[in-house]
Amino acid sequence: MSSKADKLGVSASFARAQPVGVSSRRAAIAEATGAPTSGIVPPSEVPIEALAHNPFNLREDLTELDELAQSLLSRGQLQPLAVATRMAFMEAHPGQTDGLGRAPYVVIDGNRRLAAAQLAGLKTMHIHVNDALSASAADILESALIANVHRVDVAPMDQARALQELVDVHGSQAQVAKRLGKTAAWVSQRLALLNLTPTLQEKVDTGELKVEPARRIGRLPQEAQAAAAEETLNAVNPPRQRTPANAVNAVSTVNAVNAPPATPAPKTPSTPLSSSITSTPTPPPHPSPAPRITISTHSPETIADALTAHLTPDDLKAVTELLLSRI
Repeated sequence: MSSKADKLGVSASFARAQPVGVSSRRAAIAEATGAPTSGIVPPSEVPIEALAHNPFNLREDLTELDELAQSLLSRGQLQPLAVATRMAFMEAHPGQTDGLGRAPYVVIDGNRRLAAAQLAGLKTMHIHVNDALSASAADILESALIANVHRVDVAPMDQARALQELVDVHGSQAQVAKRLGKTAAWVSQRLALLNLTPTLQEKVDTGELKVEPARRIGRLPQEAQAAAAEETLNAVNPPRQRTPANAVNAVSTVNAVNAPPATPAPKTPSTPLSSSITSTPTPPPHPSPAPRITISTHSPETIADALTAHLTPDDLKAVTELLLSRI
């Protein structure tokens, strides 16, 4: 008769844990699936073959793992993986068992570390068993997304796709914003990337098209996006003009455009010039500095009034979108 360890396909260390007070139904399911029961004292370290990625994990999250794999080899595992037992996961998600294999544990938080450990060839991993983590698909997806939101290296397109999955679960952008502690504008700005054409999405992935203009372009009809992206990619920032010293020292008034310095009138010569002498043409005046706006920061209303008074509608819209993207 084969042992429990043989049925699990992992090391015999599992055979040392004895079930306590297990129901006949759970024992029967455990016998058929190889899943541990709740009566077993959870181990703190298991063979890597005993761990399965959860089906709700973000697939894009399991890429570019070389650096993390090297860290696991050189520094070891600093934090245990948060896992649920296979039994608890199957009871919560009976239709999501494909891909679990015969692993007795499902990783809820730590799928990147598991993938990196597999890449590095590690034999075992430390775990923390918490069956409450397998409560719902929304909770699992949300946990993965929140982890991604707090990662500084998450790709913008991956973040947008994950947010859309979360919108599908919760039903609205407003609900997602509330769950994540973000504003609705924050969610909307990031989801705008998904409205880009596939070609422009690829340019965002490669970094050729920067995120901020890409979000603005994503709000345009797709037939207008290629031209807008081309204009953005070909744009060259004009050189900044030097501001004359007398303009720097000029006193500015609140909410007023500074007038350019007056050009002094040419001096009249004190003695008449000989008609035989050819006069030197007067050089053209230096270009006037671009007008500037001095804005009172007394209140948001005064800032808005000043911008509305001095910006064109297109510039005002662009500034608004840039401000929203920084929230």
